[in-house]
Amino acid sequence: MSQPALFTPLSVGRLALRNRIVIAPMCQYSAVDGCMTDWHLIHLGNLALSGAALLTIEATAVLPEGRISHADVGLWDDATEAAMARTLDSVRRWSDMPVAIQLGHAGRKASTEVPWKGGAQLPPGDPNGWQTEAPSPLAFAEGQVAPLELDRAGLVRVRDAFAAAATRAARLGIDAVQLHGAHGYLLHQFLSPLSNRRTDEYGGSLENRMRFPLELFDAVRQVFPSDRPVTVRVSGSDWVDGGWTIEQTVAFAQALEARGCAAIHVSSGGLDPRQDISVGPGYQVPLARAVKQAVNMPVVAVGLITGYDQAEAIIATGDADLVALARTILFDPRWPWHAAAHLGARVTAPPQYLRSQPRRFPDLFGI
Repeated sequence: MSQPALFTPLSVGRLALRNRIVIAPMCQYSAVDGCMTDWHLIHLGNLALSGAALLTIEATAVLPEGRISHADVGLWDDATEAAMARTLDSVRRWSDMPVAIQLGHAGRKASTEVPWKGGAQLPPGDPNGWQTEAPSPLAFAEGQVAPLELDRAGLVRVRDAFAAAATRAARLGIDAVQLHGAHGYLLHQFLSPLSNRRTDEYGGSLENRMRFPLELFDAVRQVFPSDRPVTVRVSGSDWVDGGWTIEQTVAFAQALEARGCAAIHVSSGGLDPRQDISVGPGYQVPLARAVKQAVNMPVVAVGLITGYDQAEAIIATGDADLVALARTILFDPRWPWHAAAHLGARVTAPPQYLRSQPRRFPDLFGI
């Protein structure tokens, strides 16, 4: 029987992946002053034993004011780097799964409370809040404190912070960097005409709106080791009339590929509360398909991918090269094991767990 497409190997740049299942970055809102805690060790260690091909560390702020919440992970100084090093050292002791990191800045969507406490924006006077920054002084939602518009010095500060965080990631031995250009955060705010109303060379036309994200990509690509991939996550649509579209996403993806982007992860939404999304299984896959038809680099699909046959079909039909799991793998951290058993493939499992292999799947686990 032929190997299921979901379990065929793939290279992203020079990074070899065992299969086509990647773990998407998922915020845990459990850091202290940007530093990873024992929760991150438990969380990432668990997922590192899942049999997926790649583990992506959650959205990691490059500056304190770039955090989504006060409890976000950061990588902006020696203390945050040391905390991440401790976590990674422990995870790597028991797993050889490659690890990527998503670097980001929340822009106007920063300074919020953690989700289980409502997730509301916290004003600058709150002990856990601060003044946000963005391409333009437009609040995300009515009643929120408007961000300050980033001036030229601010743009340089943010760009340099991304490069510095990528340098720290390289020092930590992280295998790949993903830049967060989706879900309404800072880079997406520059891209969308709904949030970018600048009148300088960073606003207006599509070329101008792409300028800062592309400059930032170049800065990260320059400092991150050339043998390790730099990728980008994008929102394929704002789902709002007059906003960012899949056609613009394709143009951005092509510009990124020309600069050496190794892969693109296509999500959607998050920029405007007016978004109108018809959510259903694989609802974002058509966006990934449109990008894949226009670029040569690997494309990652994400969004309500829960079924084993569903994931196999996405890869087998060429809609995307990889599938990313988020909530699915939080609910079932052994999803890749179960997918391999269902599809007749093999998956890597730690030797401590080999005796759990069901008798009806004698060839499930590889060593």
